[in-house]
Amino acid sequence: MTPFGYARPVARPTATGIVATRAGRALTRTQNWLELLKFSAVGASGYAINLTVYIALLKGAGLHYLPAAASSFVVAVTNNYFWNRHWTFRHHRGHVYYQGMRFLVVSVVALGLNLALLRGLIALDAGKIVGQAIAIVLVMPFSFSANKLWSFRT
Repeated sequence: MTPFGYARPVARPTATGIVATRAGRALTRTQNWLELLKFSAVGASGYAINLTVYIALLKGAGLHYLPAAASSFVVAVTNNYFWNRHWTFRHHRGHVYYQGMRFLVVSVVALGLNLALLRGLIALDAGKIVGQAIAIVLVMPFSFSANKLWSFRT
């Protein structure tokens, strides 16, 4: 047994070394890459849904950009949870309520990040639609990592 309770030796017996070793091992697993591709496909559908609903609420309903972004995010997250649970992470099926609550927590944090980025991008004159498009993309790495490592962990 090595330091930190690992059965196999790690490159460096420090917290950073352990993280680097685990990340290196994770990058060599085909299943992780397949899950990333599936998550990206689900994310692309959520991205399209998010922008479509956002534009409809912004231009069609005349909503302020922040409530429009929050509302469109809720619609997209519902779509994403369903497809990630039933397709992307179907081999990591845990209790629907526990996974759902974890997914909700990750989504609320992601929404906060999205709204902060959107507000900043609009302050930089990126435009409301372009700003939302960019903010969604910037939040995706956090969302994938948190959902893979926490929400759908079994």
